[in-house]
Amino acid sequence: MRIVTATAVILTLAAGAAPATAADAGPSGADGLWRMDGYGTVLALGHGVYQEYQTTAVSCLKGDTARQTGPGTYTADGTVLTVRLGRDRDHARLSADSSVGHRRLRRIAALPVQCTRPTPTDPRTAFDVFWQSFEENYPFFAAKGTDWHAVRDRYHPLIHKDTTRSQLFDVFSRMVAPLHDAHVAVQDGDRVFAQGRPGTETPTEQLDAKVKKFTVGRDLARAPYRRDFAAGRITYADLPGNGPGYLRISGFGGYTTADHGSYAANLAELDKALDTVLTAERTRRLPGLIIDLRINGGGSDALGIHLAGRLTDRPYTAYAKRARNDPADPTRHTRPEPVPVLPAPAPRYTGPVAVLTGGSTVSAGETFTQALMDRPGRTIRIGQSTQGVFSDVMSRTLPNGMTAWLPNEEFLTHEGHTFDGTGIPPQITEPVFTREEFEESRDSAFDRAVSLLRP
Repeated sequence: MRIVTATAVILTLAAGAAPATAADAGPSGADGLWRMDGYGTVLALGHGVYQEYQTTAVSCLKGDTARQTGPGTYTADGTVLTVRLGRDRDHARLSADSSVGHRRLRRIAALPVQCTRPTPTDPRTAFDVFWQSFEENYPFFAAKGTDWHAVRDRYHPLIHKDTTRSQLFDVFSRMVAPLHDAHVAVQDGDRVFAQGRPGTETPTEQLDAKVKKFTVGRDLARAPYRRDFAAGRITYADLPGNGPGYLRISGFGGYTTADHGSYAANLAELDKALDTVLTAERTRRLPGLIIDLRINGGGSDALGIHLAGRLTDRPYTAYAKRARNDPADPTRHTRPEPVPVLPAPAPRYTGPVAVLTGGSTVSAGETFTQALMDRPGRTIRIGQSTQGVFSDVMSRTLPNGMTAWLPNEEFLTHEGHTFDGTGIPPQITEPVFTREEFEESRDSAFDRAVSLLRP
């Protein structure tokens, strides 16, 4: 399982950098110190280095590092970050090329005092930072029925100076297990605890291969045209008898290893697939398009928005994105930022679309599903509810070297509703890859989509 199934700004370079100071700021540049609205993060920009500090009320630890690659841009592990000054030199915005929306920055004069002294690495300090990271950033305790303070009261007495790493890992895992949140994980080297919504299955490579073999052998066996793209993660087929088109997407990323699997390289592979299948001739003649997201492990929300732009002739809003923005009050958020879908400057399909979803539709697969809900034209969802995790994933380094992963954002409909926890429900409910469906070589959701879209 990939822990990061959203478009998290996760940079894996380990190069160190000297902290910037306010004096490093150039006369017109963004060098200096910045606090991010939400996200518990302070940024130090200077000497060609982007350095993140992960902060809570009890801690400050160095986070991700990136090297400057252009004016206001920083790159690490294929992710391009851009910092742009706002209305004055004391405000700026940060964006990541694979993500949607922006993060607001406010200039500060000095690093928080916690950042100027070493953080102890003992088990109790690691426990405190772990608990505090969720306390200040996790938005869904009330919705999940979890009393996080009671969780602390239960588990804190178990931690002492001689608690082993294995014991601490087990405690952390038990603390977050009741959340059943696929964007929550605990990691210590190769050891990972993560789980999804009960009754759903993680979209592993093995499950993807099993389902793809099934759909190709059953649903696409007589397709007059079928082709794989993007390292097999995208499949397109024209269904027989002048039927609808079929587009299967098992993730919004992982399409290539070129340029470290950068967003630009993945975007190029996606466009190669779309330019091949969504030709002017095909977009005119297709009576419908089935988009199969039933096994989709997520990836880049921006790739989903890009695809949505090939499915509309009119601009519209996909959703609005906001983050929790008060360590003491989970009901306070950043201002919601609308995320637009703009018609692509290429052939576009604007006819009926059937989106197939299920519990293994995760993260960016879900934000793409949400982006089609207000799509101009006929769009219908068939299958089962999606997993119910939408946020980018925060990576929080603990003092002892373990890592906690958690969400802190919400993706809102135009009514202000979110689908976190429950997932996006289908409009037509059908079984999705159940044991009975496999045994009887039946694909009810696919068959329903074909019957609805066939002329």
